[in-house]
Amino acid sequence: MPLPSKERKYTYSDYITWPEDERWEIINGVPYMQAAPTWQHQAISVELTSQFNAYLKGKSCRVFAAPFDLCIPDYNEGDEEISNIIAQPDIVVICDESKLRKTGFFGVPTLIIEITSPSTTRIDKVLKFNKYEKAGVGEYWIVEPDGKFVSVFTLQENKRYGRPETYTDEDKIIVSALPGLTIDLSTVFV
Repeated sequence: MPLPSKERKYTYSDYITWPEDERWEIINGVPYMQAAPTWQHQAISVELTSQFNAYLKGKSCRVFAAPFDLCIPDYNEGDEEISNIIAQPDIVVICDESKLRKTGFFGVPTLIIEITSPSTTRIDKVLKFNKYEKAGVGEYWIVEPDGKFVSVFTLQENKRYGRPETYTDEDKIIVSALPGLTIDLSTVFV
């Protein structure tokens, strides 16, 4: 398959025709190819996913780790026309299983975690941040492996993310989106 052109707007119907062994995301109709994550990135993802999964056992919410498609439509977009955001967040928590279909989740999840890498920092901190805030994602975490810290953004009453709470590898995070869950960061960073 030739690389997608930045000259046209792509949708979910284009996305599902691309090779399954390549990781792509679409934001505002523009495709972004994702590089394979480092082993440190994967170790952080596995540990965070494990802690969320242990807490969510027997509850109505579920945790998913990439590769897992998150499709957030814009206003009147049907599934096939989605171009607003088709992402593969590192970790996503969903609490509405009725929106699970095809290759992932079609709607606004409860919580999203992105683990940055040099090639994704700008996308995670600007493009995805703005899209997730506008869509109404209640809690958005940006995990930075190099500095061993996590910024947690929580949606406020004004539908904007407030000032982030920042945590280091010595802290525990009380997850506001999932009352009763505390994430121990001392076991997360390698």
